Amino acid sequence: MNGSLRIVRLANFVAPTSGGLRTALRELGRGYRAAGHEPVLVVPADRYSDRETDQGRVLTLPGRLLPGTGGYRVLTDRRRLTALLEELGPDRLEVSDRTTLRWTGVWARRARVPAAMVSHETADGVLRTWGLPEGLSRRTADALNTRTAHTYARVVCTTEFAEREFVRIGARNVVRAPLGVDLAARHPALRDGALRARHARTGETLLVMCSRLSVEKRPGTALDALAALRRRGRPAVLVVAGDGPLRARLEQRAGEQGLPVRFLGHVADRELLGALQASADVCLAPGPAETFGLAALEAMACGTPVVASASSALPEVVGPAGAVAADHGAAFADAVESLLDRPEHGRREAARARAECFGWAASVEAFLGAHDAPLPAARTVRQGVA
Repeated sequence: MNGSLRIVRLANFVAPTSGGLRTALRELGRGYRAAGHEPVLVVPADRYSDRETDQGRVLTLPGRLLPGTGGYRVLTDRRRLTALLEELGPDRLEVSDRTTLRWTGVWARRARVPAAMVSHETADGVLRTWGLPEGLSRRTADALNTRTAHTYARVVCTTEFAEREFVRIGARNVVRAPLGVDLAARHPALRDGALRARHARTGETLLVMCSRLSVEKRPGTALDALAALRRRGRPAVLVVAGDGPLRARLEQRAGEQGLPVRFLGHVADRELLGALQASADVCLAPGPAETFGLAALEAMACGTPVVASASSALPEVVGPAGAVAADHGAAFADAVESLLDRPEHGRREAARARAECFGWAASVEAFLGAHDAPLPAARTVRQGVA
């Protein structure tokens, strides 16, 4: 196959303060464009807009604001979105929403447009974080995933962890394509002694969590871990970069328990966020339903090891350079201490080396492969994922 393809990408649950999904959309768009294709991104917002960016054309359509989600919007006007898709005439369709936008897979099949759904979370994992019993969440997830696999030509999973729930139902159209990290923008040299001193005194352990503060991310586990460490006599502090519907509750809890937690809200300054990640001793990633964990990978690229939920895909990503823990504070505290017991230089070098397995060039190549889209040989960069 030769020639440029128009790859239209649809995503819901994107807010101005979104983290990992917004980053992935941006970097993949840039990669598609650099490979000679025409990426078009359609996302919800408060009003219509149409602009050219370094990730290609970005269109926003008015989307309904979801109460209690911290700014998430969804595209609910099917007629308008259908008209836009027909006007754009995509050669490929890529959908980053397995629920409210699943109907676009049916549209694509009728229009004879190859369509891929990107699995950014496991259905059963999210359902469990909402409180459904394990058996019911699995049965519900299997029913949802069966319909998804039948609707789309391809299902793209970023890790083996994410792929398992589709393998379980016998789906044969699943492909693996990892996400990545900007290894030039995220590096250990961002470590900033003055920034660190603003958050932690000499001798204190600086923990950082970069996460949306919502139920499925389980941010309270980070506070539990901090409390456990301090009960053990380890002088630790926590900085939280991120916002969401649970922020007020978490702030109240930290105040009532006298926990040294600083909530920064959404950090729009990418350099400042990188400096924070590089200046921490350990990054906490407690989300049990994560299928990749971009924020954790960014911290590792900055030389900061990660403690991740054993229930998520992150053990697959962090490998031996980090630590994993059961989903409670004491286990996370144990894992933090196990990392801190390692020589600092060695643990930071190992974190960076692991992150170097996940460049965006390899990710873009894998996603284009899932679309059966050509990648010019001169631009192909092969990076293995250990």
